[in-house]
Amino acid sequence: MKLIRTALPDVVIIEPAVYGDDRGWFMESFNEGRFEDELGKLGLPVPRRFVQDNHSCSRRGVLRGLHYQLAPRAQGKLVRVVQGAAFDVAVDIRKDSPTFGQWVGVELTADNQRQLWIPAGFAHGFVALEDNTHFLYKTTDTYSREHERSIRWDDPDIGVAWPLGGLMPVLAPKDAEAPLLSQADTF
Repeated sequence: MKLIRTALPDVVIIEPAVYGDDRGWFMESFNEGRFEDELGKLGLPVPRRFVQDNHSCSRRGVLRGLHYQLAPRAQGKLVRVVQGAAFDVAVDIRKDSPTFGQWVGVELTADNQRQLWIPAGFAHGFVALEDNTHFLYKTTDTYSREHERSIRWDDPDIGVAWPLGGLMPVLAPKDAEAPLLSQADTF
């Protein structure tokens, strides 16, 4: 596995080793020891253990986010796409961080097999770029409605350049009504 730093130093792209032949391919999608070793090589902290796996399926144009959970139920997320394609976004919402309010976006597809590590303290969202996009993610804490929060997907102070191709995104009511970062509960 290869870890690549993004413009937000704590958010990391993971490129797994893929072994292919005429039968198809194989990859180790997660190995706790290797993941922790590779984070350590970058000087990044080891997260809490993953305790929940989630799977969503979205049609093209569905935008989910920007979501996060507050402490003590904050979640780190390891995300990937196993069918279709998504533009995945992380936003630093740690008030004392030099990158507070900044975002990074990465295209995750079934073909490129990339994953993204988003530690606690970041809001997360994605837009499906194809119909029938299957998005999988591991979290370091279970879902908690009491601690769940959202930030507006189109907050002008964050300025995420969502690749919507002129489409209006399909949003859940909670995402359409989410507060701006300046009004949101943050870390």
